[in-house]
Amino acid sequence: MTDGDRQVIADNSLAGGRLTIDLAALARNWCSLAAMAPGAETGAVVKGDGYGIGLPAAVAALSWAGCRTFFVALADEGRTARAIAPDATIYVLDGLPPGGAAALAADRLRPILSSLPEVSEWAAWKNAGGAGEAALHVDTGMNRLGLSPGEARRLAGEPATVAGLGLMLLMSHLACADQPGHPMTERQRAAFAALAPLFPGLPLSLANSAGVLRGPAFHFALTRPGIALYGARAAEDYPPLETVVTAEGRVLLVREAETGETVGYGATETLCRRSKIAVLGIGYADGYHRLAGSGDTRKGASVFIHGRRAPVVGRVSMDLMSVDVTDVPGVERGDYAELFGPNIPVDEVAHHAETIGYELLTSLGRRYERRYLP
Repeated sequence: MTDGDRQVIADNSLAGGRLTIDLAALARNWCSLAAMAPGAETGAVVKGDGYGIGLPAAVAALSWAGCRTFFVALADEGRTARAIAPDATIYVLDGLPPGGAAALAADRLRPILSSLPEVSEWAAWKNAGGAGEAALHVDTGMNRLGLSPGEARRLAGEPATVAGLGLMLLMSHLACADQPGHPMTERQRAAFAALAPLFPGLPLSLANSAGVLRGPAFHFALTRPGIALYGARAAEDYPPLETVVTAEGRVLLVREAETGETVGYGATETLCRRSKIAVLGIGYADGYHRLAGSGDTRKGASVFIHGRRAPVVGRVSMDLMSVDVTDVPGVERGDYAELFGPNIPVDEVAHHAETIGYELLTSLGRRYERRYLP
């Protein structure tokens, strides 16, 4: 997967937009994160359809880079990953669905047990001769998934039960590591370190993308980077790694509009000059959020076209959006404008849309032409 042997794999070339997904950049980002935690194994989170780029493509590229441990949210995602990486270790973050032990074991997926009922059901499966391995999630203050400290101590008091679970990992999840200096991050690390001796011998995992950036004290045995792999900002005090996803919209037409006229639904933006407006074939049905639009009292995101930025004007609608290309010469029907990518960071668009880069990436619709650069 070198620069010299890249090719473009395209489909749906009549679409209103296209995604260019640089799988070599994804692989390099994984290698960069692995280099930041040399004492730990580096896994990869590929849930949400590989953060929008396509789970099979993400697993293939990351496997090529050397990743051997993957985290998915759902068992169906795990099955897809297993087909691409038959020898990998695959953990299911959402744990054990009721009655799902046999199905997970059949695909060699490891449920991450987060509650005592899950532990009991998995223990019953194992006691009945069922195959499979699992992980245990302990909560260190996020109050989302995971056994409470009291529940973890209660389970640890049943060593025969613990021994029969086939546990391969103890993990927790950081809530605020993306915010530099947030006191909760260190509190969670300390709480996790205090709970770990309850389950001696288990490898430990705490660091998400932002946790990797917080240094060796957070790395333990296995890190679990997600968003940083895909080129979005993982923490407020660290720049993003390489751009993986470039989203573009096709220009459907260029029209002229007069001073004082309005653009789009609701007439929210009034033109202050005679303008050229390019209409793109992308909208919120394609994951470009409505709040990224603009109005008289609120400026929205920009696109990049013909080497220049051009502001979004008016509301983003389901299938269309408008940009002001008055100051961009030569824009024509059939041109493409970068919605986010190397020139318009995904986190910048997310800021205008009052969301985060995660949501933009995982909301990318299926109507784009997808171009994979291997």
